[in-house]
Amino acid sequence: MRTDSSPGTDPSLGVLPAREHLPAGVGDAPVLDVVIPVYNEERDLGPCVRRLHQHLVGTFPYRFRITIADNASTDATPDVAAALAAALPEVRHARLEQKGRGRALRTVWSASDAPVLAYMDVDLSTDLNALLPLVAPLISGHSDLAIGSRLARSSRVVRGPKREFISRAYNLILRGSLQARFSDAQCGFKAIRRDVARVLLPLVEDSGWFFDTEMLVLAERAGLRIHEVPVDWVDDPDSTVHIVKTATDDLKGVWRVGRALAVGALPLDRLARPFGDDPRDRQVPGVPRGLARQLVGFCVVGVLSTLVYLLLYSGFRTFTGSQVANALALLVSAVANTAANRRLTFGVRGRDRAVRHQAQGLVVFAIGLALTSGSLAALGAASADPAHSTELAVLVAANLAATVLRFLLFRAWVFPEPTAPASPPVPGAPHASRPVYDHELRTGR
Repeated sequence: MRTDSSPGTDPSLGVLPAREHLPAGVGDAPVLDVVIPVYNEERDLGPCVRRLHQHLVGTFPYRFRITIADNASTDATPDVAAALAAALPEVRHARLEQKGRGRALRTVWSASDAPVLAYMDVDLSTDLNALLPLVAPLISGHSDLAIGSRLARSSRVVRGPKREFISRAYNLILRGSLQARFSDAQCGFKAIRRDVARVLLPLVEDSGWFFDTEMLVLAERAGLRIHEVPVDWVDDPDSTVHIVKTATDDLKGVWRVGRALAVGALPLDRLARPFGDDPRDRQVPGVPRGLARQLVGFCVVGVLSTLVYLLLYSGFRTFTGSQVANALALLVSAVANTAANRRLTFGVRGRDRAVRHQAQGLVVFAIGLALTSGSLAALGAASADPAHSTELAVLVAANLAATVLRFLLFRAWVFPEPTAPASPPVPGAPHASRPVYDHELRTGR
């Protein structure tokens, strides 16, 4: 059962299809594959897997699989895992010769045939009653990823002050540096749809503890839907995680991802609007698509660039005439304004067509220059020696008029709306279809 009102996307474009409700009882593949990454967990692995298996048998309405991902253990963990796989038909064992939780998850998830992929820590700190609420939105097609949150108001958490401080500090760092909106990046209780993982995982570089944080940041920046579930969580006092080393590696990962996002090095456009069922992509008569958001972004950028322009004008005016000062200040602020609007207002990322956009922005700048220069010329004709405050007032009024014109030109010419080519009708499907974006036609993504 489809969850959108459109016939979907063209697979030849390399984008993901529309979300669909996952059918139960069809084929031999399980609906859910729960991965448990382990390293030297010979004592806890058996009780963990048996408890999880018993819970899924009693509560989960679909076929499932439990996969033990052994991260190059040196104790008896492989033997315990093999014994569990032999005793329980829903359990399998995967051996990796290199350590790294992220590496284990990437390897197992990439090879799994289950449409919903999840993982949890072997200590089972998270109450298993949250598992079905975690994966249900992915099965129904409502969400793309799901995470357990220990920081939600309704969560019930028991842990020491040191781990509590580290967890909250880390999430504050993510919010401040990467503008992350999800509440808990480190909870070992997450799930993702396989079709999303197939496109998202190749973009994730980390193979250790920062893996899922990086995955969430990229998913959020690409506009994917992340579902959060409040969990009951009890700290494991015997945890073998090295807090200082993990925190250091996480901060390095935050710096790396933040730098990549700042320079547009990540091809997130291949994930933007991936499913074809986003209501913002639908043409509604009388409602220009994205107009409200673009107006807000343009106004914010406009206010900041106007302040920069006035400061530059005042600085240049100390050693040159008003016309030259106006031209120099407007040129510098126009380049910055075009770059900011390109990224923040119209959502264009990467370096593709950046030179062309700047060239078109300079044409818009020339129109603004004509308006402001004409206003200064008219002021000079009216008064031989106008006050500096009068010049600034005239420039503000002229810039307001130029701003309105700049927005219209940006929207209609520099960053036009994507076009939707006609496609043959799909029997039994509505006529609305997802627009094909320029970057998809050029790159095949």
